[in-house]
Amino acid sequence: MFLRAMTTAAAFGLGALAAQAETQVQLALDWKFEGPAAPYFAAIDNGHFAAADLSVEVVAGQGSLDAIPKVATGAYPFGFADINSLIKFKDQNPDAPVIMVMMTYDKPPFAVIGRKSLGVETPEDLEGKVLGAPPPDGAWAQFGPFATANGLDMEKIKVEPVGFPTREPMLAEGKVDAVTGYNFSSYLNLARLGVPEDDISTILMADYGLSLYGNGIIVNTDFAAANPGLVKGFLAAVAAGWKDAIADPAAGAAMVIERNPAGDAELETRRLQMVIDANVLTPWVKENGMGGVDPDRFAAGLKQLAETYEFQGDADPAMYFTGEYLPEGGFALD
Repeated sequence: MFLRAMTTAAAFGLGALAAQAETQVQLALDWKFEGPAAPYFAAIDNGHFAAADLSVEVVAGQGSLDAIPKVATGAYPFGFADINSLIKFKDQNPDAPVIMVMMTYDKPPFAVIGRKSLGVETPEDLEGKVLGAPPPDGAWAQFGPFATANGLDMEKIKVEPVGFPTREPMLAEGKVDAVTGYNFSSYLNLARLGVPEDDISTILMADYGLSLYGNGIIVNTDFAAANPGLVKGFLAAVAAGWKDAIADPAAGAAMVIERNPAGDAELETRRLQMVIDANVLTPWVKENGMGGVDPDRFAAGLKQLAETYEFQGDADPAMYFTGEYLPEGGFALD
């Protein structure tokens, strides 16, 4: 059974939460307070959580693998995590009470960032080049299916393991021709290092055959079963926060800087805008609303994951995502 002792303790904690203060909840983010966190602070500052009778504390994280067990053990009722990391976690811990209830990044941020002056603008350009890739990088984890989808010969790509702190500096210095990373992070890091922006190429894997989804809101299923109305209200408030951030990214970034005074308002405004444009407000979301997934695409994504990950059990989409707490037609963002 999944972490029996921790789950037992967490179940007691969830019961106490429901009995004493159902409106006080925490959201565990996947990363520190940067531009993409703005919608959650907008939901707080603009009263959307309060309108749903919720008092929400947003807590910074250290990656999607950090948020998932926090929610699975009941330490946090809500989290923000990568669906692909959740799929692997659930495959290895099928009894874990955690599931995604709202897709946020319709297109995942997995990307290859290159420099045009080094001859990298399209996937095909990577053959014969040096690719810098941090071994734990989420984008590197998806490079295999991306390469397969684009017919790339991995024997013709020299992969150089690099550290996260040295990834963009090595590309800026021309020691590698491209790197794997997140579209809204590596691009801006390169620009801050002085690389001309018209020399930076962003190859978003989702635009080149990768069917995978990205990050979204996850919930402890025991908590959700006991508080379905609360979960629905929480998601509606989050969607309203995204709508605010889309309407005024600068105001959203200011809310982030209020919580992270060491940040750069202009930089985080740009980062938020990049996430909105490339990952959130996609053509599919504009037509179908935010929150849901396309079943055929989700199934195709599971098949792509299986190219580099050996599933221990049946890859059942219902284990990883549910739309039961979403309104019909999703949340309109524009």
